Amino acid sequence: MKAQELRKRDKKELEKMVQEFRKKLSDLRFKFSSGKLKNVKEINNSKKEMARILTILKETK
Repeated sequence: MKAQELRKRDKKELEKMVQEFRKKLSDLRFKFSSGKLKNVKEINNSKKEMARILTILKETK
């Protein structure tokens, strides 16, 4: 999702998305360590998306 699209959302929704990405990232790390993750790039994509959301949240403060 692009930064422009994220800026249109409200603060509560962005915070909820951050929590979902943190959970997803922990699941991906677990799958990676157990050898079940096929797309390793998905970890980096999740980190970047979460960083985008956190940056926008900081901008609004």
